[in-house]
Amino acid sequence: MKIIEISAKELAERIKSKEISSEEVIKAYFERIEEAEEKVDAFITLTKEDALKSAKKTDEKISRGEKLGVIEGIPVAIKDNIVTKGIKTTCASKILENFIPPYNATVVDKIKNEGGIIIGKTNMDEFAMGSSTENSRFKNTKNPYDLSRVPGGSSGGSAAAVASLEAPLALGSETGGSVRQPASFCGVVGIKPTYGLVSRYGLIAFASSLDQIGTLGRNVEDCAFMLNVISGYDDKDSTSVNMVKKDYMKYLSEDIKGMKIALPKEYFGEGVDKNISERIRESARAFEKLGATIEEVSLPYTQYALPCYYLIATSEASSNLARFDGIRYGYRAKDYSDINELYINTRSQGFGEEVKRRIMLGTYSLSSGYYDAYYKKAQKVRGLLKKDFDKIFEKYDLILSPTSPTLPFRIGERLDDPVSMYMADVLTVSVNLAGCCAISVPCGYIENLPVGLQLIGNRFNEEKILKAAYAFEQNSGIEKILPDLRGEENEI
Repeated sequence: MKIIEISAKELAERIKSKEISSEEVIKAYFERIEEAEEKVDAFITLTKEDALKSAKKTDEKISRGEKLGVIEGIPVAIKDNIVTKGIKTTCASKILENFIPPYNATVVDKIKNEGGIIIGKTNMDEFAMGSSTENSRFKNTKNPYDLSRVPGGSSGGSAAAVASLEAPLALGSETGGSVRQPASFCGVVGIKPTYGLVSRYGLIAFASSLDQIGTLGRNVEDCAFMLNVISGYDDKDSTSVNMVKKDYMKYLSEDIKGMKIALPKEYFGEGVDKNISERIRESARAFEKLGATIEEVSLPYTQYALPCYYLIATSEASSNLARFDGIRYGYRAKDYSDINELYINTRSQGFGEEVKRRIMLGTYSLSSGYYDAYYKKAQKVRGLLKKDFDKIFEKYDLILSPTSPTLPFRIGERLDDPVSMYMADVLTVSVNLAGCCAISVPCGYIENLPVGLQLIGNRFNEEKILKAAYAFEQNSGIEKILPDLRGEENEI
């Protein structure tokens, strides 16, 4: 087995036992990046020189018998909206294309403190606004299973990097499904933690009441492994929850006999590909064979989730993105006659079309005379959605559904139809609105394209979704297909 095919957990063990050196691991991954990146375009920035220096330091620590971190010597890719000291953090936007942060996000410090090695910053939809990674200022990331298709978004670069073996682990961010949906499209595992479990300090804000950093890996164990590293209280984040830290790895070996799983009928309705629905129902039968009970339920307010989400998310984005004005940092327009023209020209030239569309939507929703009709009403609906989930979790341990209503769509297919693009998030946004946790796990293939199964858990019940996902992964009998980096019509 090649180094790049070994799981992150096993790599960590082999590095610590001196079976393999961290330098060998980093070199193997950069060789793979050189081979695959021209096809996949997963990264905006690579940090090869710094990564090799860090790997040598790890190997020196090991030779001296020093204490090692949990992910000592393991390469990690970071979504480019998570700030990294001394490394460009662009949010895939012209307005921040030369921004170099003076500090690290808390999750980056946690990774470094445990010996993880940052190998680069991954491509994304600009300011995390999109479901296909086509809204990037710099490039279109391709789906490793079919290079003519999108990898999902907004964490498409992170998902594609893991799927194409360019990184064993990656961080993404979620506002309405931006870890789980690309995980589904790229055939990897992606976990969206409970709001407040992982620090948002250093995550460039899109919608503050929805944003959460998540992990992507090639299997459930690796995602749990990484979640152990990045979770925990942070006094720099006012929304961080101070609670006893859990070791998610220890729950993976438990069986799921007696677990009660809900199957919401609204997640299998109009707009959901029938082949995907059938694949998820097959997976539900696999859970039954493992001893779980499956029952159909109703989440009646699901139909309002998408409009509710886009009203709240765009309103918060309108407020958060006001800081990008050409005054303190980032891009500044060259031609202007006064301060107002500086603001207008900078933001008009610096933001892409989708970001401007969402700022306008959010500003309208918050404006005088429309606040009560739109934003306030959306917040009330959010409360009803939360109650929907609370009621289900009184009786059931988990909710099972598809992650995405469709297979990965072709590059360019939905760019001229924003509403169609927004529908890609229809099965994921409710989780963010309710602040719950969820995971997407591969459950097979249709037309050689991956299908993701979504498990939703109650707040701070990550151990349940991980335990169930791991049991399914180990016992489903689904053979993993590695992507061959080809287009459907033409080999590249």
